Amino acid sequence: MGTRVLRVMVVDDHRLVREGLIGLLRLNPEIEVVGEAANGDEAVARAKALKPDVVLMDISMPGMNGITATRLIKKALPDTKVIMLTMLDQEGYVYESVKAGATGYLLKNAGLEELVKAVKEVHRGGATLHPDAQAQLLKEYLYLARSNRETYGLSEREMEILQLLADGLSNKEIADRLFISIQTVKTHITHIFEKLGVSDRTEAVAAALRRGLVT
Repeated sequence: MGTRVLRVMVVDDHRLVREGLIGLLRLNPEIEVVGEAANGDEAVARAKALKPDVVLMDISMPGMNGITATRLIKKALPDTKVIMLTMLDQEGYVYESVKAGATGYLLKNAGLEELVKAVKEVHRGGATLHPDAQAQLLKEYLYLARSNRETYGLSEREMEILQLLADGLSNKEIADRLFISIQTVKTHITHIFEKLGVSDRTEAVAAALRRGLVT
């Protein structure tokens, strides 16, 4: 049985880059370029019609960007893999790309061998990240983990309500202060209890003071 040809779609708003990538990929007999797109909207529509195995996706494009397009493509076509092709001066995009469903992150100056290797790897269900992207992803993960640890996973609204609990306000007073219903306040308080591991508001305030969450 011969090697299965992988069906790839290229998305980039710069025509020269797009045509360069397509020309490069066509040098490899294991790759078939089945389509191309110049922006996120076009990418989503063409992916749904063509159902490629792998999409090579630019991030910064006019209109819908590559991250949003990736999220929509993965939602419609879970089996299609997405590799982000970009420049690494776009700090903060690696985590968002992975969160959107991309399993590859390469530089646009990647060579044919590196591109084909990445296409095969993500198609097999693996992941491929440029070393600089791995470092950036780790940095972003550590930042998020630290932020979450410092607030115990409490949302901005829950932190606000926790402070009002510490100020001694009743549920009704909190609802009036924040222009929300009493039931919504109760729901937030339940979530606060769960995240702090306490069973009542007195314990919640004591825990919050001890952990420096309120003043």
